[in-house]
Amino acid sequence: MSETGITGIMKIMLRMLLTLICGIAGYQIARLLTEMKVPLVSSIHPYVWAALCIILFALCGYMLTPLIWLFLKKIGQLFENMLQNVSVPDIAVTLTGLAVSLFLANLIAIPFYWSPVGFYVAIGLNILFAYIGMRAFLKRKDDIWPFMVNIAGRGGRFVKRDKKGAHDPADPAFYDSSLADALSASRKVIDTSALIDGRILDIAGTGFLEGTLLLPRFVLTELQGVADSSDPVRRTRGRKGLSVVSELQKIKDIDVRIHDVSLKDLRRDKVDEALVELCKKTESKIMTTDYNLNQIARIEGVSVLNVNDLANSLKPQFLPGEQVKIDVIRPGKEPGQGIGYLEDGTMLVVEDGEAAIGQTVEIIITSMLQTSAGRMVFGKLKR
Repeated sequence: MSETGITGIMKIMLRMLLTLICGIAGYQIARLLTEMKVPLVSSIHPYVWAALCIILFALCGYMLTPLIWLFLKKIGQLFENMLQNVSVPDIAVTLTGLAVSLFLANLIAIPFYWSPVGFYVAIGLNILFAYIGMRAFLKRKDDIWPFMVNIAGRGGRFVKRDKKGAHDPADPAFYDSSLADALSASRKVIDTSALIDGRILDIAGTGFLEGTLLLPRFVLTELQGVADSSDPVRRTRGRKGLSVVSELQKIKDIDVRIHDVSLKDLRRDKVDEALVELCKKTESKIMTTDYNLNQIARIEGVSVLNVNDLANSLKPQFLPGEQVKIDVIRPGKEPGQGIGYLEDGTMLVVEDGEAAIGQTVEIIITSMLQTSAGRMVFGKLKR
């Protein structure tokens, strides 16, 4: 066997279990054929016949183990792929609905247990209630999940208290009440603009970005459409975005998951609207550089991680009266203005600086304008 570790142990246990079960089945079949007095069996001693059947069936179980193991692996991979795209709230609410519905089904089936059809009635009720319960609970997930989180939080808070009623920080349950908040805080949905921008890769590479990055299928489809564009500029941008996705998947601290959801599943026609809806359903934050998406998300109550805001916050801050030296390279929009750029790329608008175009001059900072779209610095020539 090529498997090692826990996988190898599981395969050995499966082989032993199948060998034992098939051996027992062989013994039962040997007894049955002996009692039926089959002519061929009657000519063989019962003990010899039983031993032959046990050995034959046990050998079959031993030899069939690799096929059964392969089948179980395929089933496990199928369920793993299915669950990968299912959120924790969906799983928890569905299992709760299953447990509650099975409990009710068995309570209702109790009066039928002593009737001839009681067994079949119980099976039917369990199947019916299980289906209805899971569908009903999943349908009302938005109402049930906050209630479950609230109950779990209260349980964590009241598990252990000291004499004064305060929490005990030494108790692990002290931290359980914020588990759901921690999970949602570490989950982020990334949009096309942030991938094409590419700075998210640098942020992730420094270790400041961690947790789970959800990449919706419709965003990946949009990115592929840009990469296949006939316009060379759009094609280059799309390929850059796909390259960023590939590089993000290689970073150990980042878990990039492609969420197999479409615009139709979210009942939205536009990508921006679908992104906001997905964030609300998965309780995630959205990472973007799109100013319009940033505004829509904030209106809908979704937390936004704007890469432009992060970049602007890391730029050096200037106070009115500080002096900098820049090259004035072109005229501004207003008459007499000159435009230059600081070392970090920030635009500096110089009052009465048009006459200094092409020169390196000292500027006195007068004010700054900070927005999600960027930052502008205003100044005047030092006299």
